[in-house]
Amino acid sequence: MSFDASSGESIRIGQVASATGLTIRALHYYEEIGLLEPTMRSEAGHRLYANVDLERLYRIAFLRQLGLPLERIRSSLASAGADFGTTLQRHLAAVEERVAAETRLRSRLLTMLDTMDDDEVAPRDLLKILEDMSMLEPTLNRRIAILIYADIEAAFEYLTRVFALGPGDLTRDPDGNVVHGAIQAGDGELWMHPEAPEFGLATPAALQGSSATMAIMVEDVDAHYRHAVSHDATIRYEPVDQPYGYREYGAVDLAGHLWSFMKPLD
Repeated sequence: MSFDASSGESIRIGQVASATGLTIRALHYYEEIGLLEPTMRSEAGHRLYANVDLERLYRIAFLRQLGLPLERIRSSLASAGADFGTTLQRHLAAVEERVAAETRLRSRLLTMLDTMDDDEVAPRDLLKILEDMSMLEPTLNRRIAILIYADIEAAFEYLTRVFALGPGDLTRDPDGNVVHGAIQAGDGELWMHPEAPEFGLATPAALQGSSATMAIMVEDVDAHYRHAVSHDATIRYEPVDQPYGYREYGAVDLAGHLWSFMKPLD
């Protein structure tokens, strides 16, 4: 089973972003890493998604719901031998499992209401309800980390050059001043916000301290470390195997934010 990719119908990137909840930047990032590249362009050069592209995006969305990171999804799609019908069947099975869990939870709640004595419930029954509830926990669609910078444009240049983050873009006001920055960080997104005293937002350098750090998963910690060093990064600690199961190194950016780049130990 497959969509007809030769039907001639195409969808613009804005429509795809609106329908899926993905940002246009995220779709650009999918293209950058070779995960999803639109097969057509308009005469003006705008990206156009054919049916075959939407079929692939559906597979990506389904695999993300299963919790796979983007790199795993890319390799899975590259080696996948299953046709589209098989993917639909797997998705249907996941939906039916959720419906079954909701039906089971509803039944338990009704039974509990009918049988509980003086507002007391048996611990074993409560445990079963908690188990059913855990199966229905909603998954987060997307995460956005926000860091504060006095000079967003300089921070954007630093993060893309030294830490190899990106792609991303900058937003300017009518006077040309940069008021917002956004950078892709793996399967997440990082926004850069200006200092705002009215909200108590300042850089670690200005505060002379910080209550949070950034942790980024990378494919090769030592290679990333060497890249950062070659671009004059301020290193806080060299690559080391941590007792909690990760190899990592630490560096600070030009605003004093501490970054850890890590990978699980085998």
